[in-house]
Amino acid sequence: MKNPDRKEIKEVLDNAKTIAVVGLSPNPMRTSYMVSKAMKDAGYRIIPVNPMADEVLGEKSYATLTDIPEPVDIVNVFRRSEFLPSIAEDFLKIDAPVFWTQLNVVDEVVFNRLHGAGYTVIMDRCIKVEHAILK
Repeated sequence: MKNPDRKEIKEVLDNAKTIAVVGLSPNPMRTSYMVSKAMKDAGYRIIPVNPMADEVLGEKSYATLTDIPEPVDIVNVFRRSEFLPSIAEDFLKIDAPVFWTQLNVVDEVVFNRLHGAGYTVIMDRCIKVEHAILK
């Protein structure tokens, strides 16, 4: 498993407009909320994916990726690693170009499957940190 280099990550972030955040909590004290708020403040559209929330960061929340009625540029995952296979299944159905998992969220089988299918896959990296470094 080898993440893209920083140049490619910068291109991903420069070209993206919409980020679906799987596991985005409505609790402002949670990392998923803080990271997503920072990305929203940086100009990205955030689409929450959390079946337990109606709205997060002023945006309608969806139960699953497949419920989102519009194209997504990045799927950013804030769920534990054991959930990645099922999230990857939904990801393949919506055909977003980038699958990104936060720190300590890794599944090598999922990485190889999605990467082998031609998608950009970034695992075990914080999108907020990468964005701050690469601005």
